[in-house]
Amino acid sequence: MTARIVLLVTSPRLPAGLLTAAAWDVVRRHPVLTGAESELVTAVRQAGAEVAVVDGPATQRLLDTVAEHGTAVWLAGPAGDEALARELGLRLAREPGLAEMELMYGSWDPPGARLLDAVAVLDRLASPGGDPWKRAQTHRSLAGYLLEESYEAYDAIDADDTDALREELGDVLLQVVLHARLAEELPEGERWSIDDVAGGLVDKMIRRNPHVFAGAEAGTLEEITENWERIKRAEKARKSVLDGIALSQPALALATQILARAARAGMSVPPPLADTQVDAEARLGASLLATVAAAREAGINPEAALRRTTLAYAEALRTAEVAVEPPPGDPLRQ
Repeated sequence: MTARIVLLVTSPRLPAGLLTAAAWDVVRRHPVLTGAESELVTAVRQAGAEVAVVDGPATQRLLDTVAEHGTAVWLAGPAGDEALARELGLRLAREPGLAEMELMYGSWDPPGARLLDAVAVLDRLASPGGDPWKRAQTHRSLAGYLLEESYEAYDAIDADDTDALREELGDVLLQVVLHARLAEELPEGERWSIDDVAGGLVDKMIRRNPHVFAGAEAGTLEEITENWERIKRAEKARKSVLDGIALSQPALALATQILARAARAGMSVPPPLADTQVDAEARLGASLLATVAAAREAGINPEAALRRTTLAYAEALRTAEVAVEPPPGDPLRQ
C-alpha cells in the first residue's frame, strides 16, 4: 500500500464537526495530527478519533507517523497551514519514495462566508478593548458616513469602474454591519442584530417574489412589478401614496419620486405656478418643480441631467485653471 499524507482542509466558518463522509472516514481510520487545539479537534475526538497536537516542526513527525502506520492525516488550522504544505511538498519532491501527499477538502466555505468574517471583525472593533472611535459612535453620528459611502458607490457605477464599486460597496457594508453591531447595545426590548437585518431581508424577498419561491406564475416584467407593489402595499398598510419616500434625498430626486408616485396613483394635483408665489425662493422652487415635471414627461432623469451638466462645467473650470496663471500671493501657488 502506498504511504500517504492527507492534508485535510476545512472551512473555519462552518460549525465544528461539519465534515464530508470521506473526511470522517479518513480521520476515523488513520492517525490524525494537528498544530493546535480547536473546536474542530474537539469535535473529531468526540466522534471517536484520536488527534495528537504537534508542538513545533511537523514535517518529520508526519513522515515518522506515515512510516509506522502507512497513512497520516494532518488536520489543517483555520488558515490552511500553507507553509507546512509547501515544506512537505518540497521534501517529498526531493524524496518521492517517502510518501504521496493528498489534499482533501473536508468542508468548503459557502457563498457569503466572508460576511461572517466582516461581522466578527466589526464585533471586535466595537467591543471593549476594540477601537475607541467606533465604540463612541451612534446611529446619528454615522448617518452622514452612510450617505457619503453610498454616493461614492454611485460615482463608481457612473464611472463604470467595477473595481472601485467592489471597494465602495465594502465601505457601505461596513456601515451596515457597524449600525447593526451598535444596535446590540440598545436597551432590552429595542436591540437587534445583523441576523435580524438579514432575516428581515430574506423574509421580505421571499414574500415579494412569489413567482420564484411560491410557484406563482411569473408573467411579464410589468405584472411582476405590479405584484411587488401590491404585496408591498399590503405589508405597509400606508395611509398615503407618499408614505415611505425618503425625504432626506436630494431635492431633484425627491421631486421626481413624488411626481411619479402621484402619477402612479392617478392623482392630477397641479404643481404650484411660479408667478403665484410670494417670494423669490418660492418662485424658484416652483420653477424647478415645473422643470422636474417636464423632464419626467420627457423621460429624462433631472438628477442625472443636472449632474452631467455640472460635471461638464467642473471640467471646463479645471481646464480654465490650467490656462490661467495664479496671481502672486494666491493660495493656489502654495
